[in-house]
Amino acid sequence: MTITINSAQPQDLAQIMTIEKAGFTPAEAASEASMAERIRLIADTFLVAKEGDMVRGYIVGPAFDQRYLTDALFEKSTPNNATDSYQTVLSLAVSPDYRQSGLGSQLLTALAQVARHQHRQAVTLTCLQRLVPFYERNGYVNEGVSASTHAGETWYNLVLPLTD
Repeated sequence: MTITINSAQPQDLAQIMTIEKAGFTPAEAASEASMAERIRLIADTFLVAKEGDMVRGYIVGPAFDQRYLTDALFEKSTPNNATDSYQTVLSLAVSPDYRQSGLGSQLLTALAQVARHQHRQAVTLTCLQRLVPFYERNGYVNEGVSASTHAGETWYNLVLPLTD
């Protein structure tokens, strides 16, 4: 399997949405309009993993000026601000056929490299309790329950420091 990771393009949207719907409940999943807006506004931090022309996974999130995500980030996208200290992850999803292949970890690493290049202090995300061990294996620190009420779930704040 030869996977390349690059910025998302508008023509990737349909495949991204198929993976989004396979990875999240309808209440958790982003809308097609939200994903299209993210591709348009934050392509530098919207990465897709492709095998040939096929999207196998993606990771996306804007830069942010706070350590923890807010629910407002899921509702409206704005262009990345060069002075923001944090890189967020709003969504990390891998095609069901490629789960357990290490692709999710590769996407996390690729976004952390972008964040370092953009001089961010840390990568921050929220996840469900069942996913905490995956992120901890990738160097993230569980900093407790999030204030998020997104999709009526209990979320945890996970942070990957990028500076010593």
